[in-house]
Amino acid sequence: MTAPTPHPLACDPDRRAWCLAAAAWPLGTPAAASADRQDRRETLDPQALRRLDAAVSKALQEGRLPGGVVRLELGSLVHEQAWGWRAEEPTPQPMDLSAVFDVASLTKVVVTAPLVMQLIESGALQLSDPVRKIVPEFQSHDEVSLMQLLTHTSGLPAGLPLSPTWKGREAALQLACTRALTHAPGTFFRYSDVNFILLGEVVQRVAAKPLEVLAQERLFSPLNMRDSGFLPLQRVSESRLVPTEWVTEEPGLRMLRGEVHDPTARRMAGVAGHAGLFSTVADLSRFARMVLGGGELDGVRVLQEATVRRMCAVSTPPSVPERRALGWDVDSPFSRARGRRYPLGSVGHTGFTGCAMWLDPASHAFHVWLSNRVHPRARESIVALYEDVATAAAEAMLGSR
Repeated sequence: MTAPTPHPLACDPDRRAWCLAAAAWPLGTPAAASADRQDRRETLDPQALRRLDAAVSKALQEGRLPGGVVRLELGSLVHEQAWGWRAEEPTPQPMDLSAVFDVASLTKVVVTAPLVMQLIESGALQLSDPVRKIVPEFQSHDEVSLMQLLTHTSGLPAGLPLSPTWKGREAALQLACTRALTHAPGTFFRYSDVNFILLGEVVQRVAAKPLEVLAQERLFSPLNMRDSGFLPLQRVSESRLVPTEWVTEEPGLRMLRGEVHDPTARRMAGVAGHAGLFSTVADLSRFARMVLGGGELDGVRVLQEATVRRMCAVSTPPSVPERRALGWDVDSPFSRARGRRYPLGSVGHTGFTGCAMWLDPASHAFHVWLSNRVHPRARESIVALYEDVATAAAEAMLGSR
């Protein structure tokens, strides 16, 4: 297979290794090549799997989260496991692999970024398009582009203010469009929900359909991700849903179960470009296989292979030290979820509710970790656990260094 040309923004001398890693991605490799990789390892490393179990069990014993699930895959080699409790309050319920989670910011890479790239494939958008071309209300800066939204280099703040109280998609859009830039576009990395709120609006305007409908029609239905989508109570029994946190806002004290945890997305009626997706470990594994398959799964193509390569290549400017792809994280302050064993060139993302996924195209190995660390009330970060889970998962699939 001919290696793709790396994106020029990733090709300064300090980033040559990153360029080579991105160029070497064997996405969409033939079945024979995939089988050859699997032949190198007949089983997953049982010692690494025991380390994985020990790390999660320790976190449960320390009260850092109620429960979680994991799935790791390397070709036909699969391990999946559930721990702890799906719900502690108001009624205890044990965790199992069918649990449907609020996956928070995984929405950005599972829904919004792929939909943007589909529109780019069709010619309806270009990465260089200024946001204001599609959303004229956007007043922050004429030079802010779709590329800068996708790589979190727009200069926009991290989120929208929640006070004074506002409600609805239009109110959110007005706030997003009037946020002042803190840095010149393309000069500074700041992870920002505002970027993906705007991208969600771009997708809806260009495709002329609601975001939740586009996600279902263009991604979840073709990929047979049957338990994935926004507004889960419309299609999933409440007993399968993993609750998050008690809230006291209108209409009164309640446990969030099937309502999005992110307060901004909740004010946007549960559908937003940055958060709102609910999914399962099985469905997200199907999505990961699609990415590693170069945009195709089970004979159904949702993205072109060149598009997937482009999405996963380092796309931040050379002057910005953090490495981000189009939506995906590569090497930034958020990359501890990569662990200590996944190689250079792998990509992933996390979600505030306790979720992480990481993919390695060189081996076609990946893992998905979902948890309810904000249930029944907000707890401390479990970033260290993300790192331990990723390390053990990668060692189980790829071996120890």
